[in-house]
Amino acid sequence: MRTILSSFFAASFSFAALAGDAAVIEKTPSLVAFWTFGEDEGQKRASQGTPEKHPLSEVNGPIKRTAGGPFSGYSADLNGHQYFEIKHAETGDLNISGKDAQVTLFAVVRIVDLKKSRTIAGMWSEGKGANDDTGTRQYALLMNMPTYGGPRNLVPHISSEGGVTMRADGSKFPWCADYAATRLEVPEEKWCTLAFTYDSKYIRAYINGVLDSRQLDAVKDKRNDPYFTKEGPDGKDRGMNPYYHGRGIFKYDPALHAKTKIAPSDFTVGARMAVGSMTGEATIGRFGGLAVFNRALSDAEMMKLHQAADVGSLNK
Repeated sequence: MRTILSSFFAASFSFAALAGDAAVIEKTPSLVAFWTFGEDEGQKRASQGTPEKHPLSEVNGPIKRTAGGPFSGYSADLNGHQYFEIKHAETGDLNISGKDAQVTLFAVVRIVDLKKSRTIAGMWSEGKGANDDTGTRQYALLMNMPTYGGPRNLVPHISSEGGVTMRADGSKFPWCADYAATRLEVPEEKWCTLAFTYDSKYIRAYINGVLDSRQLDAVKDKRNDPYFTKEGPDGKDRGMNPYYHGRGIFKYDPALHAKTKIAPSDFTVGARMAVGSMTGEATIGRFGGLAVFNRALSDAEMMKLHQAADVGSLNK
């Protein structure tokens, strides 16, 4: 009997062995939400180590739980048709907005099909498409946005208007143009960490814990509009990564926006409202960890989070 029990516990321990260290995430100051996706399909995924539980609801059916993940030993397996959400009214302290707002979003993911898979997470509702100013965008970690020089790159977005980006003279772009863009492509078919910070001035994008710096090439990056080249700090360019934004995060106000905007953004994981659809650019892949902070973490802190995920072990 003792031998049988010993074998059982040994097998159980082996199965539950984790690659990463969730405590590192939980002990990092200003943590708002942290999901490890250990719950089985059909269950809400709850934040751990935070004052608010922020339960993520499944959309379009139960989302499969797969063995293998950095913090719980499991991951959520998204198929490009399903995603998670928290309705706007229930977002609580995830509803990060305002002139001086800061945010960090950190994800441990294994992305498949970058052509379709464009969305990690955030509060980001774009509306119907080009020249539609009714959006209620706030913040989002996105991928592969070629319009302004981000093909296959990591492209975290911040919006102060909710709708399309406005130049200093009040004229409008057809899209939200405010995003950083990495030099490297987002890894496909392998575990990695993807993240960004916004310190109320600059957006910074990180791949595998590193700020993937990139300077602006106005012509090549399709950013030769004066908005990009002359409306940055001291009349200079805004850069690419870091990218200067500096106007805060959109805050939905029913008194101001009920007649001109679509419904305020929900918090979503794996999909967003884009060109009138929630799933047209929904992500295929595995989500093993997702954390949101209400301040901009430092470069050293971002590397520490990446190391805590130990994606090298996951990729063996």
